[in-house]
Amino acid sequence: MAQFVKIYPENPNEKEINKVVEVLRNGGLIIYPTDTVYGLGCDITNTKALERIARLKGIKLDKANFSFVCHDLSNISDYIKQIDTATFKILKKALPGPYTFILPGNNNLPKEFRKKKTVGIRVPDNTIAREIVRKLGNPIVSTSIYDEDEILEYTTDPELILEKWDNKVDLIIDGGYGDNQASTVIDLSGFEPEIIREGKGSIDIF
Repeated sequence: MAQFVKIYPENPNEKEINKVVEVLRNGGLIIYPTDTVYGLGCDITNTKALERIARLKGIKLDKANFSFVCHDLSNISDYIKQIDTATFKILKKALPGPYTFILPGNNNLPKEFRKKKTVGIRVPDNTIAREIVRKLGNPIVSTSIYDEDEILEYTTDPELILEKWDNKVDLIIDGGYGDNQASTVIDLSGFEPEIIREGKGSIDIF
């Protein structure tokens, strides 16, 4: 049975955030709100937790395209190669926000991801998600929770998420209704920004 924790985005309760961080540090999986859809996440440094997420998604860990959720831009630089001024300006303009940026990874990446040349980075405009990462002290690996329902691609109601994921994860955060549109994915690893998926984030700023 998953713990079900109510956290208010306007003013996240520190005690509840600490509870979430403890679950992550112990290798647990959480479902948490972002500025787009609800995400499934774990501590980036915990191999067993990473393997559990890959199993839940039905994929091999080394083939997985998970994003890293960071607290801010300084957090990002721990895991990516040095970027030029133009790229930095794009990130500064768009983040925090509903974007996933694909950037060249560096050698600090967990060993499970080092075969990959690039990594997807997110800094969501959601206080709950960013507080969790800040308190944890390193990013969380994240993936969206899809719904098999053909009409609704993403479940937005935390109560329904609990019903479906209760026995699969360790903690679910009720941070209010989620959005049903995923992030816009932009590849910044080449010479020009390339839009991979158009989602909630406006592409006009590029």
